[in-house]
Amino acid sequence: MDLKTFPLCLACLCSALFTLASVTSADKDSHLSYQLKKEIVNHQDDANKIIDFLTKGPGKQQVYNRLATFVDTYGSRIAGSANLERAIDYMLDELDKDKLDNVHGEEVQVTHWVRGEESARMLLPRNYSIALLGLGGSVGTPPDGITAEVLVVRSFDELHDQASKAKGKIVVFNERWVDYETSVIYRTHGAAEVAKVGGVASLIRSVTPFSIYSPHTGWQDYEQGVEKIPTACITVEDAEMMARMAARGTKIVINLKMAAKTLPPAVSRNTVAEIEGSVYPEQVVLVSGHLDSWDVGQGAMDDGGGAFISWQALSVIRQLNLKPKRTMRMVLWTGEEEGLLGAEQYYNRHKENASNFSLVMESDIGTFMPEGISFTGGEKAVAIMREVMSLLKPINVTNLRVENVGGDITFWVRDGVPGGVLDNANSKYFYFHHSNGDTMTVQDPDAMDLCAAVWAVVAYTVADLDELLPRD
Repeated sequence: MDLKTFPLCLACLCSALFTLASVTSADKDSHLSYQLKKEIVNHQDDANKIIDFLTKGPGKQQVYNRLATFVDTYGSRIAGSANLERAIDYMLDELDKDKLDNVHGEEVQVTHWVRGEESARMLLPRNYSIALLGLGGSVGTPPDGITAEVLVVRSFDELHDQASKAKGKIVVFNERWVDYETSVIYRTHGAAEVAKVGGVASLIRSVTPFSIYSPHTGWQDYEQGVEKIPTACITVEDAEMMARMAARGTKIVINLKMAAKTLPPAVSRNTVAEIEGSVYPEQVVLVSGHLDSWDVGQGAMDDGGGAFISWQALSVIRQLNLKPKRTMRMVLWTGEEEGLLGAEQYYNRHKENASNFSLVMESDIGTFMPEGISFTGGEKAVAIMREVMSLLKPINVTNLRVENVGGDITFWVRDGVPGGVLDNANSKYFYFHHSNGDTMTVQDPDAMDLCAAVWAVVAYTVADLDELLPRD
């Protein structure tokens, strides 16, 4: 060594040692070892292959076209219906054609509610047809309907304050949109609260921030020991109109007819397919969405998009001939809209294997432009997932939001399994939610490709790590 360069080399060595110490310290703080970080980084080539295949290769618009064929053929798919079962048969056949492993259906007992004919007609102060959608589980009216005066309120507090006026009335809730979690309580509990004060039916302003005269449906909950009364959602426009009429002291009379009924429970199926693990086939990374929908629209957004990117996550891995160490499993839930029926029964059937589940993922809040993943897990798992998300830098989707996640994967997350939910730019999701507007027109093929890329890269990488995601 030239002595003239020795001070420079010594400085370089000290700098390198300092950098190594900093990295080691950072890795220790983030619970991510150098070896594990390197293992994840080494998946960048596979991540790039997946991304390129879906965004500019043979897989481009494949997920959109598959979904369009499906929903255009079968339309809405409410639990208990023969149409849902035909749609599941189609999916099982397509998954077999896609050469996925272990394709099968697992039986689920589901609620069978039927809407029937329904109408609402204003008789006073003028003759006017009111658009409505009965709420899931609602009882019907007598054949001639219920004809009654209307009481308009904005909240449960206002209803209780005017309880003496509610007896014998059809109560209209003109509640304000705050957010879904806040405002949906009027849809779920409105009928029960109205019945408690003697009302004969409830009409709920649709739970949406925007309307072009579009009623939105959804499930509602009766209370044990409280009379069941008919309940439906009406449009934002009609709720506000009746609120204005009532404020002027105008008498409003409506005839409400609903032929809704609940039939005996039916048998449906969760739809399952896999890429079997090459080293640890008994260990699982699960991706999911729900295949059932409400009985309006096409169920393209809720939740055709989430279901089909879950299929695509497996399909792209198979098409690229990638071999994850542990099994990637897709489950398309049934009976979600009636209360996570398929998801709960699947959990009860498989919960003894919970320790073999590395990660459970669900997409059920839209497949618009992806922004990242919401994640529930311990600090070590969070650190690993942040590094996994960095593989998505080529499409600028690297955000990991650490928060509680639920929906169909709730039961596994409660059991300690790390869980992830797709984050996407879904500010318009509730414009179309549970309405006739939920069609393929809402879906964007390029955004769906990117959502599928996020789903496939994350699921494949976690499935291919040497170890399961850690649990605290």
